[in-house]
Amino acid sequence: MSTLLNPVPVKDVAVIQPRKGNNDPALGPDVLMVAISQDLARLSQIKSMGGFDQGFFQIFQMKGRTGAGLSLAGPFLGAPQAVMVMEKTIALGAKRIGVFGWCGSLQPDLRIGDFVIPLNAIAEEGTSKHYPVRKRNPGTDPGLNQVLEQTLEQEGLSFRKGTVWTTDAPYRETASKVKTYRAKGVLAVEMEMSALITLAVYRSVMITGLLVVSDELFDLKWHRGFSSPVFKKRCLQAGNLLLKLFEDEDSQRGFLTKINSRETRT
Repeated sequence: MSTLLNPVPVKDVAVIQPRKGNNDPALGPDVLMVAISQDLARLSQIKSMGGFDQGFFQIFQMKGRTGAGLSLAGPFLGAPQAVMVMEKTIALGAKRIGVFGWCGSLQPDLRIGDFVIPLNAIAEEGTSKHYPVRKRNPGTDPGLNQVLEQTLEQEGLSFRKGTVWTTDAPYRETASKVKTYRAKGVLAVEMEMSALITLAVYRSVMITGLLVVSDELFDLKWHRGFSSPVFKKRCLQAGNLLLKLFEDEDSQRGFLTKINSRETRT
């Protein structure tokens, strides 16, 4: 849904590669990337986790489970930092990645506290074009999305799924753009998904995402819900659900069975 300007040649090798350092943890295949610092802090305290300082972000791993189980990574803001976090986690072993973040609604029937599963994203950020992929409109992984949808339905939690708009410039979400994307059915605006989706395709890993609507722009006014009790409750629900989905042994068995069966069919 976007045109890449001056795309990088497919076989052009990067001078700096993401690598595992001597003091870096070996991660299992499942990583939950958490954009917001307070969400990350809360989730990292639910289970007994060891922390690893990566300078501009943190990795949390289940204590006593080196190289296995769920790891958390974050926080991050914007496509460049999010991609750096994801690149590092992939280098450490991540293969299935969940993204937990916030978004701004572009649709009148999508309100503060609602859940959004991004299927694809309109790229208005500068990072995606540096990752040459053959897919014209890359998207999140259908298998992971299906498992996430089923889990939400089992918990009685409603959600929307569709396209989001990724921007580098939160203070340039102009009225004309909001109206244009609203008319096209784009659900929400955020700052990372298009780059993360492109990177997932480039590195051949699986990605899904769950965003909570934190604010509303659809009527060309900014309605903030960051302090809303409803929003805070839904962030708790989203984080807990993702933690259970990726880490809980019972959920994990079903999760892996469905993913493995899909991979076998393809």
